[in-house]
Amino acid sequence: MLPGMSGLEVLRVLRREGIDTPVIILSAKGDEVDRVVGLKVGADDYVPKPFSRPELLARVEAVLRREARMVGEPSEDREVIRTGSLEIDVARREVSMSGTALSLTTREFDLLTFLAAHPGQIFTRHQLLSRIWGFDYDGTDRTVDVHVSWLRTKLRTIDGHDYFRTVRGVGYAFRPHP
Repeated sequence: MLPGMSGLEVLRVLRREGIDTPVIILSAKGDEVDRVVGLKVGADDYVPKPFSRPELLARVEAVLRREARMVGEPSEDREVIRTGSLEIDVARREVSMSGTALSLTTREFDLLTFLAAHPGQIFTRHQLLSRIWGFDYDGTDRTVDVHVSWLRTKLRTIDGHDYFRTVRGVGYAFRPHP
């Protein structure tokens, strides 16, 4: 019941544009058909009014846990990610190239690990900001550009390979070493 465009239409547009940010619909419409339509359009949860604050917070936490499991950390069988001379030990939070340990900031490590766990997949700056910096991050998407630049410099200096593909106007993808 938003002015101009319904919440369902907003959600349809988001999903059509490939934006997969988790969405919880809070609505006065609580009939079964409304809940089913909301979930089929792409909502991650549907909470009809009235609802309690503790229930809403629990549902938000559940959606964020699901999201983290789906795209966050690499699965346990991929605790070490290797490509070319690059080796990322996820459990130990260590990165090395050709046996030489690299010193990365927390965000650099998280960004590198996330992208390396999804080789070739393109992520928008917004997706990377929300996954690496968190949904409540206040900065600009230039933060992603700066961190990718720092990582490029650190990795390229050792073996000359550019591990990041810039997709102009969209974002970045991890390019494994051949």
